[in-house]
Amino acid sequence: MKIVDLEPGDERLVSEVLPVLRELRPHLTDDLFREVYAEGYGQGLRFSAAYADDGTCVGAAGWRVVANTSQLRKLYVDDLVTSGAARSGGVGRELLSYLERRAVQQGCAHLELDSGTRRTDAHRFYLRERMAITAFHFHKPLDQPDSPA
Repeated sequence: MKIVDLEPGDERLVSEVLPVLRELRPHLTDDLFREVYAEGYGQGLRFSAAYADDGTCVGAAGWRVVANTSQLRKLYVDDLVTSGAARSGGVGRELLSYLERRAVQQGCAHLELDSGTRRTDAHRFYLRERMAITAFHFHKPLDQPDSPA
């Protein structure tokens, strides 16, 4: 397996990574994904993709390094998804290990992510990978015309 970081404008983002990412984020269109990455890149958003030996994209991670007062410096994972066809094959573990190494390289003391309450299979995976449930995440939708859910 090979893991690569992709810059905005890299056509592999839409042609190879987005189909995998849509398994977790079905609302993303090609244009919306490009817009989000273009804006998010300036805020630290990066995407890494996992490729099988045959060159097929089998996993994707969206992540960023964040500085805050509670944890000082952390690598926050926005998205971590393995294609359905490649699940239980070690892709998620490889991506998570890659992100841990990136976090250490970036001087982070923590790796953190949020996971929807209904994603029990993902929760089992994170717990197996020695991640702890340390907080509640609260959410309040705001009235904004034309905003994604």
